[in-house]
Amino acid sequence: MGTTKECAVMFADLRGSTALYLRLGNKEAATVVTHSLAMLGQIVAKGGGRVVKTLGDGLMAVFDDAERSVEAAASAQDSLERLAPLPRDGLPSKATALKMKVALAWGEIVEVDSDCFGDAVNVAARLIDLAGDNETLATGPLIRELPSDQQERFRSIDRLHLRGRKEPVPVLRMESRKFGDTESTMMMGAESTDMPDGVRLTWLGTERIFSTASMPLTLGRSPQASFCVSDARVSRSHVRIESHSGHIYLSDLSYNGTHVKFDHDDQILTLRRGTCTLHGSGVICMGSPPTDTTATQIHFEVLSFSDTLPQW
Repeated sequence: MGTTKECAVMFADLRGSTALYLRLGNKEAATVVTHSLAMLGQIVAKGGGRVVKTLGDGLMAVFDDAERSVEAAASAQDSLERLAPLPRDGLPSKATALKMKVALAWGEIVEVDSDCFGDAVNVAARLIDLAGDNETLATGPLIRELPSDQQERFRSIDRLHLRGRKEPVPVLRMESRKFGDTESTMMMGAESTDMPDGVRLTWLGTERIFSTASMPLTLGRSPQASFCVSDARVSRSHVRIESHSGHIYLSDLSYNGTHVKFDHDDQILTLRRGTCTLHGSGVICMGSPPTDTTATQIHFEVLSFSDTLPQW
């Protein structure tokens, strides 16, 4: 029989190791990955947690205290940003830097022979699949275990459907100084005098306007999505759109990726669990690029109050 208790479960996964091996070679890349995993293990131990097991380029850990798990996640993200391979062939080290995603869940687990099982483990394992690079996601139950000042570090995303669970799970993202390392698509020299107040989405004759007050919103195949799209290539929760610090951001949550093309710009921005800034107007293609004539293409237009005021 195992020991049952409530605790915080952390999954951390390093991203970019494949490119690292191609760029640096096996020996140097293995050194960087091993060093990074060892650093994560030290941070977990220092925070009072226990590494349950390593999983390829990641690890699973448990903490008796939810606040300590959050502190460890933040410390791990900050430490990894400072850890980068040495420059080689004149290229900057950032070209081969690793990224990390983290998932935190709180709930009952069962410890058996140093391993852990239970609903919290399953939720954290599914949640890590939805996290983007340099992003930490946490469940609502874990946030409720935190003191109020720690709760303020998190921003609600939505109730997301996780594989294997019938009911959606409330998910929040830990904010950082750089809002999740978003990739800005603002055009250099473009003037922006109006703060965005919403976004208009149009698809197959359906048009809806969402204000920033109603965000975050999700686009996907799920009937519970804010903007439902019936296409087998589209994930149940495929895209998240949210407002933060005077900008509107789009984040890909899918398995097949999201492609964004801005009007008057030939470049197609491909996101795979990444984030970009929405501005002006264009199309959001979910599951297939705009070059695919059968792709689901949702036209978007970022709105400000001045767009809807009468012009005299």
